[in-house]
Amino acid sequence: MFPLGSVLFPHMPLSLRIFEERYIVMLSRVLQEDISEFGVVLIERGQEVGGGEHRFGIGTVARIVQIEASEGYIALVAEGQRRVRVDEWLDDDPHPRADVTELEALEWDDELLLSLVAAEDIVREALATLADENGWPADVELTDEPVARAWQLAGIAPLGPLDQVELLRSRTMAELLDGIMSRTDALPW
Repeated sequence: MFPLGSVLFPHMPLSLRIFEERYIVMLSRVLQEDISEFGVVLIERGQEVGGGEHRFGIGTVARIVQIEASEGYIALVAEGQRRVRVDEWLDDDPHPRADVTELEALEWDDELLLSLVAAEDIVREALATLADENGWPADVELTDEPVARAWQLAGIAPLGPLDQVELLRSRTMAELLDGIMSRTDALPW
């Protein structure tokens, strides 16, 4: 498990610079597997570096898609795959570990198409208005696949990590889209 100060959503990219010894050990273990994956959770309290942080109990599995070694760190790019619930935090060895249960994928219903379009309109308008304060341009390209597109909208919406964790907890696609719209619309823009 890799605790971070940000939320990773399915179908979203994650760039990391790994320099702590415990995560280098984790990475070496992950790379020995047929599919190089690890879990990402948001830190509830504490810091990313040094350990001792408290973590949220929901996260996303990240699959490594690119890796490069540099002097002093390892750079990698991963992509969010599927959501997991932490059932139990295990002792660090030396990196954080957990027993997890995979959460069911959210199912698409074509009746949600108007909600998807509305959510995208709100997110893109917020991005355009808050252009200097957010890392995503308003015209960022998204996939055509509706489930992935909904998760990507959650990932680019200019929301704080606590709102993002709540979106990650969505039980249905309708709940996710409604959450994106209501949380983005509530921003002071």
